[in-house]
Amino acid sequence: MADDQPKAFIRNIAEVPWREFPNHFGGALSKPLVMPETAQSRHLDYRISMYQPMAHVARHKHAVQEQVYHVIEGEGLMEIDGQSHVVPKHDFIFLPPGVEHSISNSGMVDLVFLVVTSPVTDNEKPV
Repeated sequence: MADDQPKAFIRNIAEVPWREFPNHFGGALSKPLVMPETAQSRHLDYRISMYQPMAHVARHKHAVQEQVYHVIEGEGLMEIDGQSHVVPKHDFIFLPPGVEHSISNSGMVDLVFLVVTSPVTDNEKPV
């Protein structure tokens, strides 16, 4: 196996530092668990995010990426194409390419959710 090939691993979430990615505000933090820079993944970006009350990501859309959000703690407000939806624990959201969206913590406690994105970059041509 060449050195640039992804390698299997097991890692504890505590080993991954929190980051505030661009266009995330007010304590909108994520741990990049599996992505090209952390795992040499080629098709997946997998994160856990923790948003403090009132934290949010700016409205945006992806040209070719699909995303799944899965709320595991707290309650948020997911805006999809201009419509707001309350998303409590156990809700999951599928976002196809081209759909404008944002998520914010509208609750009283931290909002914790998983995000899976594929492909890893948004500049690939659709098939």
